[in-house]
Order: sequence, then C-alpha cells, then structure tokens
Amino acid sequence: MITDEELKVEGVRALFAALGNVQAERFVSLMTKAAFDYTKWQRGLWAEKPIDEISREAMQLRSFHETTNNQSNRDKQSLPNKPMDQIR
Repeated sequence: MITDEELKVEGVRALFAALGNVQAERFVSLMTKAAFDYTKWQRGLWAEKPIDEISREAMQLRSFHETTNNQSNRDKQSLPNKPMDQIR
C-alpha cells in the first residue's frame, strides 16, 4: 500500500497522462469549484455493470499498473543523479 501523499501524486500523474495538461487542469477546476458529493456520484457510476465485471476490470487494471510501476521504478533507478529539470 502506498502513502496518502504518494496516492495523490500518482493520481495527478494519471489524470494528466489520461487527459493532457489543459483538460486535466479544467477537470481539477471543475471538481474544486462545484459542490460535489463523490459518494453519491460514485454510486451511479457503474450502476448498469455487474459486480463480477467491475471486479475483473479492476484486477486487470491493478495488474497493468503493477507491471507499469515496476518498469517505472527500474527506469528511475537508471536515471543519473540530477535535478529533474536537467533530465531531458
């Protein structure tokens, strides 16, 4: 399990990777300025999908991310010891 801080960082990275910079910023702005009940929103998110299908997709996604994170960690270990703005 990762820490709350690591979860926030990985979540933001995933958001930006999925939506791109402009749309991710727009999404964050929409979420922070509107009254939003995440629990209520989440209850209707997969209302039409059977639980076994949700579970299967979640396990596949977890497996994908574990594989991706393992590769990312190996890549990070091979980076030179320089500030991030100097690595490009």
